[in-house]
Amino acid sequence: MSAEITCNNNGPLRISGDICLKDASGNEFGLGGRTTISLCRCGLSENKPFCDGQHSKQGWKSAVEARDLPPPAPKPAA
Repeated sequence: MSAEITCNNNGPLRISGDICLKDASGNEFGLGGRTTISLCRCGLSENKPFCDGQHSKQGWKSAVEARDLPPPAPKPAA
């Protein structure tokens, strides 16, 4: 199963499915068998990249609606 990502209004990114989460150095996070995690969008979490609920305590707001992105810009020829 591929992962499904839900952008929660006024909250985290909720990811369910087959998850492999890595840091900037390529080290994999140990998720303890979890198949659903929430990642911080507000930047206030004390447990980044995971959500710890600080968004609601601090009144952070951000609504998200699905939309189509334009095609990617062509890459210049090498």
